[in-house]
Amino acid sequence: MASFLQVENISKSYGDKVLFKDISFNINEGDKIALIAPNGTGKSSLLKILAGVDSSDRGGQVKFMKDIKVAFLDQTTSFNPTRSLYDEVYSRLGKTYEVITRYEQAITSADEKAIERAMAEMDAVDGWGAEQRIKQVLTSLKLTQLHQPMGELSGGEAKRAAIALMLLQDADFLIMDEPTNHLDIDIIEYLESYLQKARCTLLMVTHDRYFLDRVCNTIYEIDRGEVHCYKGNYSQFLEKREERYNNMQANIDKARNLLKRELEWIRSTPQARTGKARYRVNAFYDLKQRAGVSLGSKSMAIDVATSRLGGKIIDCLDVTFKFAERTMLNDFSYKFSRYEKVGIVGKNGVGKSTFLNLMIGDLQPQQGVVERGETLRIGYYRQQGIKFKPGQTVLELVQEIAETVTTADGHSISVTSMLNKFLFPAESLNKRVDILSGGEQRRLYLLTVLMRNPNFLILDEPTNDLDILTLNILEEYLQSFKGCLLIVSHDRYFLDKTVDHLFVFGDNGEVKDFVGQYSEYREYMNEVEAERAAKQRAATPKEATPNARQRSGKVKLSYKEQRELEALEQEIPQLEQRKAQIEEQLSSGTLSADELQRLSLEVASLMEQLEEKELRWLELSEI
Repeated sequence: MASFLQVENISKSYGDKVLFKDISFNINEGDKIALIAPNGTGKSSLLKILAGVDSSDRGGQVKFMKDIKVAFLDQTTSFNPTRSLYDEVYSRLGKTYEVITRYEQAITSADEKAIERAMAEMDAVDGWGAEQRIKQVLTSLKLTQLHQPMGELSGGEAKRAAIALMLLQDADFLIMDEPTNHLDIDIIEYLESYLQKARCTLLMVTHDRYFLDRVCNTIYEIDRGEVHCYKGNYSQFLEKREERYNNMQANIDKARNLLKRELEWIRSTPQARTGKARYRVNAFYDLKQRAGVSLGSKSMAIDVATSRLGGKIIDCLDVTFKFAERTMLNDFSYKFSRYEKVGIVGKNGVGKSTFLNLMIGDLQPQQGVVERGETLRIGYYRQQGIKFKPGQTVLELVQEIAETVTTADGHSISVTSMLNKFLFPAESLNKRVDILSGGEQRRLYLLTVLMRNPNFLILDEPTNDLDILTLNILEEYLQSFKGCLLIVSHDRYFLDKTVDHLFVFGDNGEVKDFVGQYSEYREYMNEVEAERAAKQRAATPKEATPNARQRSGKVKLSYKEQRELEALEQEIPQLEQRKAQIEEQLSSGTLSADELQRLSLEVASLMEQLEEKELRWLELSEI
């Protein structure tokens, strides 16, 4: 395989903090790589350097193979809020947009030579079908309001628009930073399927372990400033990483044993040290450095108490809530039980956040009642993230809540000790919250929610911006959480690990309770879809069996069949002619968006009619 990317000795630091130093690696054509490392070790910074958005601190080189096209999906993409969705995507097509613009200018100028050159350029970049392709990609990502201003798009819709921009570039090499953030599960599975089939080279950072497992064939890990390569998926990475650590620990233990003997030698007759072999003295200091390596890595420790939970938690009776004419929750009744763990799934915009706000009392039902128990203490981790005052430091933020925190064993510890458990050491306590990384802010936010010792924990998209190692710790905590859990998440792996049953939100405020994990729910839905398709096939009229006339070998058509055949022989050429006319118009590059959409629908209808009429013509011709 050809080498698509060579990275040599690149480094990045912020102030005194070194993210990575002099790292090098190579990516070959066809590699689909996930980059794994704890938050704050520079994953996003590395991707930006590779994409050309940022640069290495001390030289180094990033070399892509000549003429390959690179597309970068950042965690956030800035858009013109006043421009329509279609116009914004169209204007960002890079070379294709420039070629189409020159073609339109040439047509306006009526300069024949300019038109000829522009048409050649249009052929080279397939500019004729650009408009249709934009609509196709946007529609596949469920973005159908093409004239909607970008400023009116939700976070999930804006993320889908950014993904559409990436896909429309037809790049050879994709660099993606957290592509599944803010996407609903249907879109995640669509993107997953697309990347599985795509003949592209890929480097991405993601916390979605199912997505990672099904898309990637290689994993790069940044560990202690070095990049380690593991062939295989996430499950194989865990096994090989453990094997690497065991080998490293064996080598360290061996070095320590040897160091003891060398230490005795180096200390012997110190007055004669100058007479000792210089090479052995140098080897001793090298051995000392290797023996001093510690493989222990700091990880977040969640150690907070849970308040006592009484018998009555939250009781919902016939709860209905609407926005204008849209029903977000319809006649919902449910009594939460102690220690149950519920996952909430459904498309964006079906009412999941509305439901959470009804549960905590921020919204009141228009019909029905929501009753809460006296011992209920809700902790709500909101998707929007942490709120803080301008210039507020890490320590100031948590001290607004409490000076001490009660741990799981009932002891009280200072907030500084708890911050240290959440990987905020003493030197970081006076850092401003606004300069923390996205992952650090999420970790701090989680602490501010948990230090209130809730017994009913609501988590709205908790996996965004948290690294995989932190997610593993959070999952272990939630599995043993002595209270109720209500989790909204698009992370399928996270749901499978933490919840016992699902509230599945559909259209018109309908909520179904599914007992089981998310993977079991998807398997069930696949079976339902298969049964539905089978019933549709069974209901479709089968090809007629040969009638008595055909069985007897007679070939004469009835009068009615003869007339039908004659009509078909006139209609089919007319439909084909109309289809050819429309295809010519679609390739002209002069149609407006509305005309293009109308003609695209018409040509699709013509193709269906032609297929139907040609099949009937063949049937009659064979009689």
